[in-house]
Parts: sequence; C-alpha cells; structure tokens
Amino acid sequence: MDKLQKLLKQKKVLVADGAWGTELIKRELSSGEFPEIYNLETPSLVKQIAKDYVDAGADIILTNTFGANKLKLKRTGFTGNVFDINKAGVELSKEAAGEALVFASIGPTGELLKPLGNFDEADFIEVFSEQVKGLAQGKPDGIIIETMSDVKEALCVLEAVRRTSSLPVGISFSFNKGHKGFATMMGSSPEQIVKTFAAKKIDIIGANCGSVTIEDMIDVARAMRKFTSLPLWIKANAGLPLLKDKKTVYPQTPGEISSFIPELIEAGAKIIGGCCGTTPEHIRKIREKVDKYFKPEEKQIKQEDTKNV
Repeated sequence: MDKLQKLLKQKKVLVADGAWGTELIKRELSSGEFPEIYNLETPSLVKQIAKDYVDAGADIILTNTFGANKLKLKRTGFTGNVFDINKAGVELSKEAAGEALVFASIGPTGELLKPLGNFDEADFIEVFSEQVKGLAQGKPDGIIIETMSDVKEALCVLEAVRRTSSLPVGISFSFNKGHKGFATMMGSSPEQIVKTFAAKKIDIIGANCGSVTIEDMIDVARAMRKFTSLPLWIKANAGLPLLKDKKTVYPQTPGEISSFIPELIEAGAKIIGGCCGTTPEHIRKIREKVDKYFKPEEKQIKQEDTKNV
C-alpha cells in the first residue's frame, strides 16, 4: 500500500488500464474461448496487452486472471492447474509493468450462494483461496476484487485474500441504473457497499463495468464519496454495448470517454481506467486529460510556444 499511497500523493489521480477481455477478442480470442488460458498458451499476447497499457500511460495495470477460479475454469473444460494460471497472469503483467503497479484481478465465480444457488460461503472461500495463492506467488502489488454484484460473494473473496496473503486489496462493484437510482444486480446501493466494506478496512473501493455509462459513473462516484475517504476506483465501459454485424461493440471513442474525466475527478475519483470496450488508445486519452487537469499551466505554455513558432 505504501507504493500506491506514494503515487497518489505524487500524482493526485492515477490512471489504470483498460479492458482485457474485449482487447483479447479484438486481437485473437475466439468466441467461447477462455481468456485466462492465454496466460499459459499464448503468454506473448497477454504480455503485449499489458505493455500497451503501460505505454499508453497507465500507472496501474491488472492481470489476465479475472475468471481464473476453479468454478469458472471447470465450466470451460480446463484441466490444468489453477495455481499456475494465476501465477503466470501476474508474472506476465509484472514483466511488462516497468514502473507501473500490478494489481491482480479477481472476478466473481458466476455461481450463486445458497439459497439461490448450490454453494455456501465456505465453498467460495475455498475456491478463492486457491486462486489467491497463485496470484500471491506471482508477487503483485495488490489485489482488486472487481465486477462484483453480491456483497456476500465479495466478502468471501476478501476473507480468502486476508487468509492467504497480506496484500493491499480493493473492491469494485458493478451497478445498474433503475428508477430508484443505482444498485447492483443483487440490490445493493453505492452507500450500502461503501459502508459494508469501509468497515472491513480495505484499501480501495469503487465501481466498474455494469449497465451504465461513464456519465453515470460520475454520479456513482459522487454517491460513494459521500461516505468514504478511501481512494475511489472507477473503470467505465466504452458506452453501452451494441450488436453490430453479429458482434458486440462498445461505441464510445477515446475522445468521448476522456471528455468526462474532469467531471469524474471532481466527483472524487482517484484511480481512473476503463472496462469493456476500452483500449490502449482510450487510456492514452485519459492519461492526457488527467495530466492537463493538474497541470493546466503546461498546456498554456505549449499553446503559447506553438503560436510563437
């Protein structure tokens, strides 16, 4: 956490990376394939995506380990080692990171806890502990539990992290917008999420993905900021997905996404990146906007130098 706090103090707002899944699909991943298997089968591609985000100006990059838990892997027919695929995911991002921090990504299982599903909390804690062991062996700078919708499942991940490692940990939920405001799929509001997890002494809290736009994320950030001083992590999709030529596309351009960055900063966001549909170019534009927000005098100097040429 010292590294993160030092960077935040130095830069005030940090830039995180963009999407991994949609970026892999764009480059090579076929429909129905399991993205995390590329950590073992095509590591050069995974490393290149990490490097592209670093080159775009990201202060924090994630790992290609979002779905690398036993329950998700089992549904794909994967018969390899959960430990290995997670350790490799961290190592590949670290090889590309340079000065950037690496936060290991943990996503949901895709299953439900009892009474809605077939698993209890002990099952989930065991599943996530297995994943965390592999991630921790790769020596990331922290862990981000992301795209969560169920508070109970997120608490299981947090328990697994705390049992298995001493790494800094952040939690990010996905929200949808309804007539009563923002809530997760399981009905939790931003206020409820913040109050629940701030009490657990986490290091970062925020929102990513979901059926919302970056404009909506500004409101989510404002809602969360009312109840916490923790660093807010915000990673919006590149707009709401559309079906075009039988393919899912995310319509917001790098310029459109980055135009909302000043408002997002003013709403309280401290770590800003992108989720589904965002690319290294989106992150490059976000980097430019963040830098100009805190150094407007440099922008003015550059404009004056151009005029004098």
